[in-house]
Amino acid sequence: MVMTPQKGEVKSRFVKNYDGYQSFQYLTPGKHYKPFQLPQSEKYRQTVEIKLEEDQERVFETFIKYYPIVSLRDHGFVVPKKQEDIIPYCRQLHTAFNYEGLALSGVDILFENFMDGISILTSSKGLKWDDVILTLGIRYCDMAKQNTVFIAKTYQDLLDAKRTNRMAILPSLEAASILENEVDRVDVLYGLGVRCMGITYNEANTLGSGLIEKRDSGLTKFGHKVVERMNLLGMVVDISHCGDQTSLDVIEASEVPVFITHAGARAIWNSPRMKSDEVLKACAAKGGIIGVCAAPNTTLSSKNPNEHTIESVMEHLEYLIDLVGIDHVGLGLDTFFGDHVGLQHAFDDMLSLSESHGEDFKESSYVKGLENPAEATKNMIKWMIKHDYKFQDIQKIIGGNALRVLEDILD
Repeated sequence: MVMTPQKGEVKSRFVKNYDGYQSFQYLTPGKHYKPFQLPQSEKYRQTVEIKLEEDQERVFETFIKYYPIVSLRDHGFVVPKKQEDIIPYCRQLHTAFNYEGLALSGVDILFENFMDGISILTSSKGLKWDDVILTLGIRYCDMAKQNTVFIAKTYQDLLDAKRTNRMAILPSLEAASILENEVDRVDVLYGLGVRCMGITYNEANTLGSGLIEKRDSGLTKFGHKVVERMNLLGMVVDISHCGDQTSLDVIEASEVPVFITHAGARAIWNSPRMKSDEVLKACAAKGGIIGVCAAPNTTLSSKNPNEHTIESVMEHLEYLIDLVGIDHVGLGLDTFFGDHVGLQHAFDDMLSLSESHGEDFKESSYVKGLENPAEATKNMIKWMIKHDYKFQDIQKIIGGNALRVLEDILD
């Protein structure tokens, strides 16, 4: 169990400013919202300890202390301890956000979608306009009460994170389904701080086809309008959950590089959730960045389909480097706190998660070595150091590549 520091205390050079704030502590549980039992001693569980030599440890410390670390997708979200509580928990505004866990992560810049895909506040199916707006508002309210993270809107905000020893949250949305047929809603979202948005989730919407659709008809006319508006405003276009043809169409339509914030290579694990070589190479050719994912049961490997570990995730990363080059790869691990697989099961029918994962594998209950944000990114860095990656290559992967492209998009 991680001890909570006193107000104003920084526990070590590996931890962001954290003053002990707990999510919604200004309210009274039971009076202002319904409390649910959350994981306690397990919430920072370390599943793999990567031990470094003394000189390697100094290299690791250098990255943590001096180099901006970017996660293209992770979450402060906390899943309730009991499986049966997940759906009712997500039907209320006050779901927990783990500021202490994020402070431990080593990440400086976080693309955070606030779990908009499972916000079911006003509907039973999620990905609705009212649900997303309410979710953004309540998160911003809670964040206004603490000093660990802040909402980033500009490129300079991203650079300020390291300097101020805080985490810059870049508000992102999983999918643009909430736009329906209203292109001006993109402007509204930008005004509310959103700086990255996926085009589709797993199923098709008014913009294009999701990755589970049997027939991918590509980016729609409305989808073209949305991509154009996002380009004009300075919003990152994300194709992580798009079908192949829609992905290719988005890359072609966009005037600026496109991101695949959290995915992997289909050549390593043949499932709809992974990206084809054609899409990966097209993304890189346009100057885009591909973040390797580590959500359970996604970036598996055909070499070992029965266990999801840091080794299989790194197999995807190394394949991406060989395929598109070191300048187009980043980290988008897509972790959060608590039972990730339990949440997948709870929302499977609504979000078609099992269809996106594919078939013929033994389900992993977590990703060994990358179980939550408190261990995931640091373990990725340590793994690369231990495997003799060049210093400058690690620097690119952990943030340099993403920041290079973001500088042109956000400002």
